[in-house]
Amino acid sequence: MFKIPHIAPKRLPGVLRRMPKAELHIHIEGSLEPELIFRLAERNQVKLPYASVEALRAAYQFSDLQSFLDLYYAGASVLLHEQDFFDLAWAYLEKAAADNVVHAEIFFDPQTHTARGVPFETVIKGLHHACQRAHQEFGLSAKLILCFLRHLSEEDAFATLEAALPFRHHFIGVGLDSSELGHPPAKFERVFARCRELGLHVVAHAGEEGPPEYIRDALDLLQAERIDHGVQAVRDPALMQRLAEQRVPLTVCPLSNIKLRVFPTLAQHNLKSLLDAGLCVTVNSDDPAYFGGYVNDNYVELFAALDLDARQAYQLAFNSFEASFADVATKRAWEHGLKIFFEGLREHD
Repeated sequence: MFKIPHIAPKRLPGVLRRMPKAELHIHIEGSLEPELIFRLAERNQVKLPYASVEALRAAYQFSDLQSFLDLYYAGASVLLHEQDFFDLAWAYLEKAAADNVVHAEIFFDPQTHTARGVPFETVIKGLHHACQRAHQEFGLSAKLILCFLRHLSEEDAFATLEAALPFRHHFIGVGLDSSELGHPPAKFERVFARCRELGLHVVAHAGEEGPPEYIRDALDLLQAERIDHGVQAVRDPALMQRLAEQRVPLTVCPLSNIKLRVFPTLAQHNLKSLLDAGLCVTVNSDDPAYFGGYVNDNYVELFAALDLDARQAYQLAFNSFEASFADVATKRAWEHGLKIFFEGLREHD
C-alpha cells in the first residue's frame, strides 16, 4: 500500500467527511426521520400516537434491538404510496451524496409493508426510481437488497421472494434482518438456497446480539457473502481467523451498536480490534434516523473515540469498495479515486 500522509487530529474529521466511500449497511426504513414521518402522516391521513416531531424523537430511547424494532415498524406505517417510498429513499440519497458516498447498497423490508396491504410493486418502484435519479443527479451508484424479516417464517420469506421475482432487475441480492436472538440462520436455509440459484447476492445479519455460531451458520448454511454486524466474532478465535483469511466483509455500524447497547461506549467498541486482526471491516450507519447519525457521523465519532488515524481511514474506505457487489473495473476506479484523494492531502501538510 502507498504511504498514507500524516494528518493532524484536528484535520481528520474533515478528511473523513470528504473522502469517497461506500455504504453497505443502511436500512432505508431506518432513515425515516421524524419530520418526514409527520409530513407523510399528514399527506396520507395516518394518525400517529405522538403529538409532535419532538415527542416522537424523545421516544428514541432503546434498551435493546427489539425495543427499537417496535418503534421502527410503527414509523413505517406512514409509507403507503409509491411517492412515499421515493421520498424516503431520496431523502437518504441526498444525505449520502453530501457525505461523499459514491456507492450505496440499500436494504429494504418488503414484508413490513406488504403485511399492511401495500403491494410489493409500490415499494420497489418508488425506491428504484429514487436510485435512478440519484445516479442521474449525483453520479451516486445505488443498488437495492431485499431483506427477509427473520421473526417471520421461511414460508413467508418464500412468498415474498415469489412476489419480488417480476422485479428481479430492480434488486441485486437478499439479506436477513430484524430480531436476531431466537431466529438462527438455519431457519432460512432453503430460501437462501433458492436465492443463490436465482443468481442473487446473499448477505445476512449475524453476530450483533447473537452468538458467533450465528455468524458461522450464516457462512456455512446460507453461504452469505457478507456478514452484517459480526462484532461478536471476537468471542471465537477460530472464526476470527477464518474471517480474516477469507476476507469476509463485516458491515459494522458503530453508533447503532452504542444505541442498542451492544457496547457501553464507543471507546469500548471492538472495531479497531477487528481491523487490527486483518478483517475486512467497513463503517456504516444502519438506521441513521434512529441511531443519531449518518455514515460520516459514524466515522467522525468512532475515530475520535478510538483514536484512529488516516491510515485506518484509508483502509476502511478501501474495504467498503472491496466489499461491495460492484464489478471489478468499477471497484478499481473507486479505489484509484480514493488513492488520489489521499495523495492530494500531502499538498496541505
